Amino acid sequence: MDFYRLERNIIDLIEEQQLKLGYLKETIRLYYPLASLNNFLGKKCDEDEMRVLLQQFSDKCQGELGKVGITNSDERFCLAIPPEGAEYVHNRINKNGFLAQLIDAVRHHGCTLEQLLEIFNRHSKSVHMEKMSNGEFDYLIYFEDGKPDNYRYCVVLEGNHVTYHRYTPEDYKDFGF
Repeated sequence: MDFYRLERNIIDLIEEQQLKLGYLKETIRLYYPLASLNNFLGKKCDEDEMRVLLQQFSDKCQGELGKVGITNSDERFCLAIPPEGAEYVHNRINKNGFLAQLIDAVRHHGCTLEQLLEIFNRHSKSVHMEKMSNGEFDYLIYFEDGKPDNYRYCVVLEGNHVTYHRYTPEDYKDFGF
């Protein structure tokens, strides 16, 4: 079983959290709907089958993330990444990379769409941006070639402040924006 996409997403989420909030050597709980987990693993599992696969994942990634705890309530799964997993990610964060630059920009009042695009364009020549009118967000931005990442950035302009949410391409599609 290939767990790469799930492990990469966990690391990406922890990195984003640590860049925004700082690092603490603590347990981090990440919540996933069953549909997202199935997308990561390329499966169509029910809850019981997913628990089995996630146990295999926990065993496989124990060297990097530690023993990942797994619980679920119906189709909502909680993956509890132990403190050694938080430390593993912390020791590998690129503090000058794309995500760090993006987070630094949006944390400042007065950030503009042009400043965000400058950051995206600094990291790739294939940036896709489109104006949205779905009532959820104002712009969709992503790297067409999937480098440096494959997320869909949903940007909201709120006066002199910019916020974003990022989704995997599959989750973005499933949400039907």
